[in-house]
Amino acid sequence: MNEFKKFISKGNVIDMAVGLIMALYFGAIIKSLVNDILMPPIGILLGGVDFSNLKLVIKPGIAESMAGAGDGVAEVAIGYGIFINTVVTFLIVSFAIFMVVKVYNKMKEKMEKQEAEAPVVPAPPSKEEVLLTEIRDLLKK
Repeated sequence: MNEFKKFISKGNVIDMAVGLIMALYFGAIIKSLVNDILMPPIGILLGGVDFSNLKLVIKPGIAESMAGAGDGVAEVAIGYGIFINTVVTFLIVSFAIFMVVKVYNKMKEKMEKQEAEAPVVPAPPSKEEVLLTEIRDLLKK
């Protein structure tokens, strides 16, 4: 249990959890961008196509009878329009993540370069070291 407490209290776990939550909502925003903003104009440009309704019907569904006896059969279809939306969403998310990682790497390189160029100033000696140095110098005399 102590090992788990040490693991969970490390900053990396918290950072990972925050990143996961941010990624989840970032994905939802991108999905909405694709489905609600990008695909409708693309569908209009392609002749009024609604990608979410594109499908290849393998077996048409049968509606329930008027008596409502539950004798209806659901349609069997391949929804390739939804697949197209998902692929476009994936490409946009991938590109956005690529750009974020690219900016992060540039910032990291810049910080590492600044750290390498910064002169290393030794820490001043502690009071004990100064006192011991004075005692040593007095003993030499």
